[in-house]
Amino acid sequence: MNAFALEAVEPGQVVHLTGRLDIHAAADARLALADAVEAGSGDLVVDLASLDTVDATGLGVLVGAHRRAGRAGRTLVLRDVPAPVGRLLFLTRLDRVLRISSSAA
Repeated sequence: MNAFALEAVEPGQVVHLTGRLDIHAAADARLALADAVEAGSGDLVVDLASLDTVDATGLGVLVGAHRRAGRAGRTLVLRDVPAPVGRLLFLTRLDRVLRISSSAA
């Protein structure tokens, strides 16, 4: 079982999520993304290239970060979304809510 990891490459600007974004990692991810929203300006890029899986709780974390970023005048951008995660975003229609990019804006 892979563990969740978060790396702030450019604090407040780019965050890498790796492993599993599930119920076990939700609290840590939520806090880290909230800190990233508050620490920067402009787009907050969340790189998902190394993310293995996301469950419903993980999707909630991403939506919550999107809302928090919007309230702060920022945009949350999901970058390099793996195909399984992309399918889940499509099936839940979150691809219409969350901004998705194949590279940094």
